[in-house]
Amino acid sequence: MTSHTVGEVMTREVVQARRTTPFKEVVRLLDHHRISGLPVVDDDDKVLGVVSGTDLVRAQANRAGHSPDRAVTAADLMSSPAVTVHPEQSVPDAARLMERRGVERLPVVDEEDRLIGIATRRDLLRVFLRADDDIRRQVTEDVLAGALGLPPGAVRVSVRDGVVALDGRVELRSQVPEAVHVVWRLEGVVGVVNGLAFRVDDCAPPAASGRTEAVPPTQQVDTRELAAVRADRPCRPGSNGPGRGPSAPAAAPGSA
Repeated sequence: MTSHTVGEVMTREVVQARRTTPFKEVVRLLDHHRISGLPVVDDDDKVLGVVSGTDLVRAQANRAGHSPDRAVTAADLMSSPAVTVHPEQSVPDAARLMERRGVERLPVVDEEDRLIGIATRRDLLRVFLRADDDIRRQVTEDVLAGALGLPPGAVRVSVRDGVVALDGRVELRSQVPEAVHVVWRLEGVVGVVNGLAFRVDDCAPPAASGRTEAVPPTQQVDTRELAAVRADRPCRPGSNGPGRGPSAPAAAPGSA
């Protein structure tokens, strides 16, 4: 279940500006290359910020605030600090960073923070253009059968427009958030609907862990909150309670 990396999809030839690049030259670069933004770097190619079309419009609207005897440069225009990524980061992680920070492009930097490329929304979205059948196959074979070791038919999988629906019953409660978390991180997946039930609550205190009554599935997962599901906080057998996260189903009445 490997993911494409930012280094595989980024644009290596980057249109860039220096701190001292004049306003009109920045506009010319954007217009000539038909781009909506560019990074600003220092003499060592380290990223200082990013200038977008929005920054240019804002500068024009606020030009009364600038001294008339000093030319406006990229340093005045840029949004800083820039949100950057490294080439080894996965495309899904970069896409979520882009969405979380509300940016259209991510300068890609090396271990010394020098600019080596740029990843735009278009670059990242190409990876998400996967057929639903391809996603369903990966969920069924790689996640459910491979990673979780579930028997064939234990969980029904359907995919529509990148939204994966999981319906069925697993053996352990701890397998529910694990399944949702792994599926959510697959390339091409834009949402997960969790309809999984479990037989044994391995997250309950030891006194209650022997119960094997079936527990109803959860309701639809709010995919806007799925980023809160964390792999470093699993539901551990014998713990004081279930791991937190929107994918953890409610316990059966009286099982606490």
